[in-house]
Amino acid sequence: MNHPLLLAGSLLIPLLVPGYASATTLSVGPGKDYTTPSAAAAAARDGDTIELAAGTYRDVAIWKANNLTIRGVGGARAHLDAAGLSISNGKAIWVIQGSNTTVENIEFSGASVPDKNGAGIRQEGAGLTVRNCFFHDNENGVLAGDSANSDILIESSEFAHNGAGDGLSHNMYINHVRSFTLRFSYSHAARSGHLVKSRAYSTSILYNRLTDEDGNPSYEIELPNGGDALVLGNQIQQGTAAENSTLLSFAAEGASNPVQKLYVVNNTFVNDRTAGATFVRVSGSPSGLVANNLFVGKGTPISGTVSERSNLATSAPGLVDPAGFDYHLTAGSPAVNAGLALGSDGADFLAPMFQYVHPLGSEPRRTMGSGLDVGAFEYGNLPGPVDDGGTPDAGIGVDAGPGTGDAGMPDGGPGDGDGDGEMSDKGCGCNTSGSALGALALIALQAVMGARRRSR
Repeated sequence: MNHPLLLAGSLLIPLLVPGYASATTLSVGPGKDYTTPSAAAAAARDGDTIELAAGTYRDVAIWKANNLTIRGVGGARAHLDAAGLSISNGKAIWVIQGSNTTVENIEFSGASVPDKNGAGIRQEGAGLTVRNCFFHDNENGVLAGDSANSDILIESSEFAHNGAGDGLSHNMYINHVRSFTLRFSYSHAARSGHLVKSRAYSTSILYNRLTDEDGNPSYEIELPNGGDALVLGNQIQQGTAAENSTLLSFAAEGASNPVQKLYVVNNTFVNDRTAGATFVRVSGSPSGLVANNLFVGKGTPISGTVSERSNLATSAPGLVDPAGFDYHLTAGSPAVNAGLALGSDGADFLAPMFQYVHPLGSEPRRTMGSGLDVGAFEYGNLPGPVDDGGTPDAGIGVDAGPGTGDAGMPDGGPGDGDGDGEMSDKGCGCNTSGSALGALALIALQAVMGARRRSR
């Protein structure tokens, strides 16, 4: 699976593989080497970096080279705006045919094609990382085709108002790939489609905000063929205009993926519909566990056959501001100290190590009281050092976006305000004033525990 430890290692590839010695940086924008991304795509060779100056591009491209890094620079996302534009390839603003591509700090909008399946990114090659990007008002945000050796990571990215309104196009749609990981991201307000849809053999949905808000999505999470799935630490909301009463659906089209495991742990599910909902609907008989989840609103917490422990269903959850989608706990919440420390059963990969910070960030999660809290947030959680199994870290910094941050890690978004011309230090980490190595150790620990999950 495309775990964080593997991703960190992949950053070293250009330094170790002789074939990358001739890799170059191609600059795109007014007065640059190339005026459009498509011109740079035609010239790009394996291992190149393509930098897009901030601004709006009315352009579509097909990327064929391997091991490309394509990123927006200049303090703001480069915007690929296809509204009203004829998409000549009939598929997407960007069709990515090469392998192991990284896309950072880009905005995609307006993708529309005759078959209503137009995407911001159509992934056809094997291996894709999307970081600090924004997909909105497309028929699909990201659409990935079948590729049995492909690992896809989307982190610290936003998806909004995607979908053709036919229920067949979604904020993101990942087909049969080896693994799909979504973390520290914000998917909301899809048009009749799903906030997240994955047919991947292995799916990890970690520490995200998945909320309908003013949209009319169908499922918030759909895993139609099941698989080896981990849904951990997310806030998941069904809005008043939702077109399906189920929030998370597993194997509704048949448990056809090779492995059938489902772990749904420490999530906060909120149903804002006046009618009842099914919060987790399970088809087949997967192994795994549904535990430490907070279910808020009318409905059935779990439908189907799956082990369950220490979940809490309530109409009085004690949330800070549910109308404003702030699902942090108040002091009097019944979820405080009501969770089960699943690591005591040897299932340490299920321990929530982070919690989502809006927008598009995270912070380490610590047990603050006498026990773990139920749901996606720990009451009284404070930023700062975290015990990652080694030397305590003085302000862990793990960022998600392009650039180089104060701790030597990539940055997460524009404008950090420190006058150094870098991007913001608010990516998928909590504080960049500390040790980058400590941050990698923390992420590596979660990766190792995820690997243990798949060995069971």
